[in-house]
Amino acid sequence: MKTILYHGSPEIIKKPLYGKGKPYNDYGRGFYCTEHMELAKEWACSENIDGYCNQYEIDLSKLKVLNLSEYTILHWLALLVTYRKIRVSSPIQKRSIEWLQKNYLLDLADYDVIIGYRADDSYFSFARAFIGNEISLKQLSYAMRLGKLGEQIVLKSPAAFGAIQFISYVGVDNAEYYARRKARDDEARAAYRAELENDDLSGLYMRDILREELTPDDPRL
Repeated sequence: MKTILYHGSPEIIKKPLYGKGKPYNDYGRGFYCTEHMELAKEWACSENIDGYCNQYEIDLSKLKVLNLSEYTILHWLALLVTYRKIRVSSPIQKRSIEWLQKNYLLDLADYDVIIGYRADDSYFSFARAFIGNEISLKQLSYAMRLGKLGEQIVLKSPAAFGAIQFISYVGVDNAEYYARRKARDDEARAAYRAELENDDLSGLYMRDILREELTPDDPRL
C-alpha cells in the first residue's frame, strides 16, 4: 500500500536527490516530508516568499523503517542533540548531551526511512530547556503535544529515494501560510509558558536521570 507524502519548499522538486539537504536537520541529511498537506504548506514559504507544496507517493512496506514512537522520548532527544546545532551554555547541558549520546543514541545507518517528531523552533527550545534541567520530563512530554506537532517522514537511503514518486504540486501563498506557521509557534510557546507556572516538584528531571542512570526500560520513561 502506497503512502502519500508532502514536502514544502520554495521550489518544485520532481526528483528528490539522495545526498542533498542540510546535515543539521532533526535526523541529519535527508528528504523531510509529512502526511499532512497543511503542515507542508506552512513550511513551504518564509515571510514574503511564496513556495510550493510537492506531493509524492511511496511504498514504505518495501523499506526498512525506524519509527521513533516505539522508543522513549530520550531516544528522540539523543538524535536531536546529535544532528541539530545546539548552543551549550552550562555544564549540565554538556553532560546531558554526552550521556544521551552514549546511552540512547540510535544508529540510523541501517534504515531507509525515519518516522518521528518534527522539532519546530519552539519545540527545539523546549528540548534544550529539558537537557538544561529547567523543566521535567512530564513538562517536556506535555510541550511536545502543543500546537499539533505531528510527525515527519524522512528519506535517508538511496533505496528510499529510488522508491518515491512525484505526483503533483500546488503553489502556496506566504501571506496565508507563513502567518499560520507563526501562529502555531506562538500558540505552542504561550501554552508552554503557562505550563511552567505549575512547578513539577515531584517530577523527573535530567539531573535525576543522570544521577540514577535510567535505562530505556525504566517505567518512568
